[in-house]
Amino acid sequence: MPMLVAAGLALLLVLWWLGQPWLAERRRAGWRAQPFPAAWRRILRQRVPLVARLPAAQQLRLKQQVQAFLAEVPIIGCQGLVVTDEMRVTIAAQACLLLLGQRSRFVNLRQVLLYPDAFVVDRVQPGAGGVLQEQRRVLAGESWQQGQVILAWDAVREGAAVPDDGHNVVLHEFAHQLDQETGAANGAPAMPNPVQAAHWTRVFRAAWATLHERVAQGLPSCLNAYGTHSEAEFFAVATEVFFEQPRALLAEDPALYDALAGWYRLHPASW
Repeated sequence: MPMLVAAGLALLLVLWWLGQPWLAERRRAGWRAQPFPAAWRRILRQRVPLVARLPAAQQLRLKQQVQAFLAEVPIIGCQGLVVTDEMRVTIAAQACLLLLGQRSRFVNLRQVLLYPDAFVVDRVQPGAGGVLQEQRRVLAGESWQQGQVILAWDAVREGAAVPDDGHNVVLHEFAHQLDQETGAANGAPAMPNPVQAAHWTRVFRAAWATLHERVAQGLPSCLNAYGTHSEAEFFAVATEVFFEQPRALLAEDPALYDALAGWYRLHPASW
């Protein structure tokens, strides 16, 4: 009898574990079905002009995603910052642009930490001869594999206000979150099959090499030179431009644009 009880409890535990994704998605569906608050709509109009570019169906889906995001992901103020709905909606609207065609959520994301302005990070890095050196960096955003995104509100606000300059800290850091769903960020987010993964690698490495050449020769590019730092940064920089300057990216590197469009399942050049 004790063995039967233990087996029954184990079965219930397995069924509970298997049901968690379904229950979580059902909760998200409920949040998405709620009426979108009028005050939030005003925030989108005033603070996130990029939303106005979207087709009507995509605008509706974005609002639904924003509601689910804000119901599920806490945005926590740091250094005494009091987080307002303006801050929450402005962040969520930009982050959820990345979800419009691909998925319903950021798989690993647990919280967003929001500073009033640039924050300081102390890191120990190997220097010359392998000697460890402490480095202090001033940042506007950062994404951690453990499920945190850290943002500076002034950079968030400024990035949202100018929707076509190819620079957006929220798009950049949340692109890292997508990249980190398979481990450390490396510019190779999860692909549905090996064939698509191989195609992605070919296209991205070629585009990354081209950016290196352009920077070395002093040639212009819609892609920020910061993308040459690593393949992970290149993916994040390319994502910023894909959403904010899609026609320029399509003209400069059609293969890169097509790869991003295929992965995000979106074609912002047509908006």
